[in-house]
Amino acid sequence: MTTYDTATDFDEAVTPRRVTTVYSRTDRAFRTTSRGAGSFVLLVMILVGGFLTVNAVQAISSVGLVKFVTTQEWSPETNNFGIAAVLIGTVLIALVALIVAVPLAIGSALFITEIAPPALKKVMTTVIDLMAAVPSVVYGLWGLAFLQSHIVGFSYWISTYLGWIPLFHVDGADPNNALPNPALYTSSTFIAGLVVGMMIIPIQTSMMVEAFSRAPQGEREGAFALGATRWGVIRRVVLPFGKGGIIGGVMLGLGRALGETIAIYLIISPLFKINFHLLQNGANAVAPMIALRYGEANSFAMSALMAAGLALFLLTMAINFTASTIIARSRSGADSEA
Repeated sequence: MTTYDTATDFDEAVTPRRVTTVYSRTDRAFRTTSRGAGSFVLLVMILVGGFLTVNAVQAISSVGLVKFVTTQEWSPETNNFGIAAVLIGTVLIALVALIVAVPLAIGSALFITEIAPPALKKVMTTVIDLMAAVPSVVYGLWGLAFLQSHIVGFSYWISTYLGWIPLFHVDGADPNNALPNPALYTSSTFIAGLVVGMMIIPIQTSMMVEAFSRAPQGEREGAFALGATRWGVIRRVVLPFGKGGIIGGVMLGLGRALGETIAIYLIISPLFKINFHLLQNGANAVAPMIALRYGEANSFAMSALMAAGLALFLLTMAINFTASTIIARSRSGADSEA
């Protein structure tokens, strides 16, 4: 048992010692550079949002915020415009892209990290990185010249047997017609979503490969030693540790899908009307609409386009902040089990 001669000795014994961290010159330079880079990125985002807001005020104040959000038409010349159709079209194309891309990205990442031999793993990683560098216009041309003509038959099959579901219904389509009209199924939300899905698969796969490869080797070997199968190791060790990477990849792909311009512009047939029929001709999105109308816009129409861009900017920021929150609360490996 420890005894203290005076109250001062007791206070000195129980008072926590203050530890002072002394940073070296390189540490201080790194901290300053990192802090400056982060502040610069934040400043750029604030400036972009401020620029769009200032230029969008004229258009939004002219029609009112509620009408701007709920109107489907886009006719700034007659003061009748809104983002209801193009914003919903943007979300639908992005959702189709995610439905296509996420399972393929997860499967590809698991195959590369868990199944493929080293030589094949290196080749596949290189190919995926190269696919991520392909310009979006190439994907758009591929979708326009090749995919669209080959996917019409599949769209017709879906609408024939699943047309009772509103999403797969096509107005004017006759299931009993032996010679269906292919024009009903071209330039649709479904085709645009497929092309965008092909574009975001490499990005998502790269992030997931990085996350899955960080699963602790000790826990992998421990699970195998306890008799776990390969699928058991993937389910109990790899996927829980890669949860943050999966969420990050999905959200990064969603952000890319929401902002895609040229590929969707080449494929869709612009329709300023809310169209929930994914297989039907006619679709629209915010970014392609801005690219389509930018060259012919006067000052007021330009303000309207800036307002549409501001809406897309806010939507993307909301998704990114939500993804950051989810990733922070689902730290990779937090819920893993051996």
